[in-house]
Amino acid sequence: MKPVVVLVVAKAPVPGLAKTRLAAGIGAAAAADIAAAALLDTLDAAAAATEARVVALTGDLRQACRGDEICDRLADFMVVPQRGDNFAERLANAHADAAAATGLPVLQVGMDTPQVSAALLDGCAGALSDADAVLGMARDGGWWVLGVQDSRTAACLTDVEMSTSHTGTETLAALRDTGAMVVLTTELADFDTVDDIDEVRRACPLGSRFVRATRGL
Repeated sequence: MKPVVVLVVAKAPVPGLAKTRLAAGIGAAAAADIAAAALLDTLDAAAAATEARVVALTGDLRQACRGDEICDRLADFMVVPQRGDNFAERLANAHADAAAATGLPVLQVGMDTPQVSAALLDGCAGALSDADAVLGMARDGGWWVLGVQDSRTAACLTDVEMSTSHTGTETLAALRDTGAMVVLTTELADFDTVDDIDEVRRACPLGSRFVRATRGL
């Protein structure tokens, strides 16, 4: 992999607080368990991709589904707390913290695309080596990966409204407004509701935690 730090922005999968839109269809405990499975699959992909990896975490893992398993997996990561008054600020600050800790360009993913693989992250890192930023759109109008050569570029996220059907296009525009040369990478589906599960599951390895956790949905 080209030299980058893989940054996973994560929320502890606490029932009632995690994946509330999914929980509306299947219940809080089941939704949190699926979120935990997705996070663990994502951490595995990051660990397989590079030794430089950071998790920006919010929430209490002591109350989370699979909390002990997640804590054990995080032993292989540098963990920093999320900071900021809203999600956009927390994302921008996570980029700054990961860059400050490692001195490397940052490649950031969330926990809603458990089909992500080490090979896919490697491809994103390669694209970033020839650009100021790399952005992967999500099918719901958001984005699933953002890589920046200079973490200060990610400060533009604070001008973007997050979690809307326009977040992806607005993020691309904000990045370009900084003067950054942006490369678009693979589009992926992410999951927020029951209707999203099947497409994401079909893109995951058969033995993945996400596949096992969503059987029957």
